Amino acid sequence: MAARKAFLLRIDPALWAELEAWAQDELRSVNGQIEYVLKQATLKRKGKSARPATPETNPSASPIGKTGP
Repeated sequence: MAARKAFLLRIDPALWAELEAWAQDELRSVNGQIEYVLKQATLKRKGKSARPATPETNPSASPIGKTGP
């Protein structure tokens, strides 16, 4: 695993509380949640899909309604 860059982040206490609650909902640490959100934002900015296509997000990936092999 590559080394991680450590840095100090000053953040509004109300935003911290929101991130902390969100992280708990998704079973992550606050640090992990911040990293996840930043990765998603970076992918979105680059125009890449943040998640792989699933039947819910990509109807053509679903076998329902398909005809033939």
